[in-house]
Parts: sequence; C-alpha cells; structure tokens
Amino acid sequence: MIASLSGTVLKVGLDSLVVGVGGVGMLVHTTPATAASVRLGQPTELATTLVVREDSLTLYGFATDDEKHVFETVQTVSGVGPRLALAVLAVHSPDAVRVALGTGDLAALTKVPGIGKKGAERMVLELKDKLGALPGSAGQAAPVQLGTGEAWREQVREALVGLGWTIRQADDALDKVAPLAADGAGVSALLRAALQELGR
Repeated sequence: MIASLSGTVLKVGLDSLVVGVGGVGMLVHTTPATAASVRLGQPTELATTLVVREDSLTLYGFATDDEKHVFETVQTVSGVGPRLALAVLAVHSPDAVRVALGTGDLAALTKVPGIGKKGAERMVLELKDKLGALPGSAGQAAPVQLGTGEAWREQVREALVGLGWTIRQADDALDKVAPLAADGAGVSALLRAALQELGR
C-alpha cells in the first residue's frame, strides 16, 4: 500500500499529476483543487491511496490526510467507487461533506455527478456517524487561481466529462460560467461553478 508520496511535480493536469519519485514518474489522480495547488518543477507531498483492480493499479492523491480519510470512508457505501468518491471531494470540502451527511442535506450530495436521490439517502444512512464531529460551519477551501484565457474552457470540459457528464452538458455549463472567466476567476473556481450549474 502506497500511503504517501514525496517528489517533484513533472506534469500538472486539471485532475491529475505526475510526480517524479526516484527516477519514476507516478501518475496520481487528484481533485482539481489539489492539482491547482502544486507547481511544475516544485517538490510536493501527497497523502495517497492505491486502488488495486484485476486490470489496473490506480493511485489517488490528496493534499491532506482528512481528504484521504473522507475518500476512503465514502467508498464503504455500496455503489460508490473511487471515481465517485473523488467527484465528491471535487465538489465539496471534507467539512462540507460532514455537514451534508450530518444534517441529511440530500440537495448538497446530489450536486455530485453520479449521485442521485437514492444514493444520497444511502450515504446519509450509512455514513452519518462515520466521519467524525461536524465542524462549526461548512468551510469551503478558497478557489486556487490558475492561468485563464480560453484554455480554461478545454480544461474544465475535460474534467466535467471525466466526472461523468456528457460533452453537451459540459458545454452548456461552460456557457453559463463564461462571465466568471471574463472577471478573472481561476480554473478551479470555474469548475466548481460549472458543477453547481449542473447540480441544479
């Protein structure tokens, strides 16, 4: 089990990184916020979970141990795999997940692509007491600024499609959040806004 990773950032995608460790480039799937928080050529340290399947070994990386804990705990619910667990963290901070589960906020949970009303109800039922005490408030991490320009559109579309939306749905959401890009919003903030549009 690879529990953590320290190395140099060799490549940054919107929802993945390649980290150089001892001459080997490790592909790590992350949330957009985590990917946006690192810099090319700089050292980084991530808490990681290795998911082993018959035909693949997939590494997921997190900025904090708390994110990793939420990622692993959410997967104890039947029907929730690593991609869906990562989507939960792409939309909500760990504390926001705790608040949604603790208060039975189905609307917040169904904003995650791939989680319907029944799935949200199952998550609340099975996880209500598993993620620890509720924080004072649902603190969302501040969006991290990335280079904008029209490049943001391709990056956000790719992330939305990767999370399970169709290209048409993604493009509709992109059109709605385009004014935010004109105001200088970062890619991470634009992705969050697009997810909120799609969750309506």
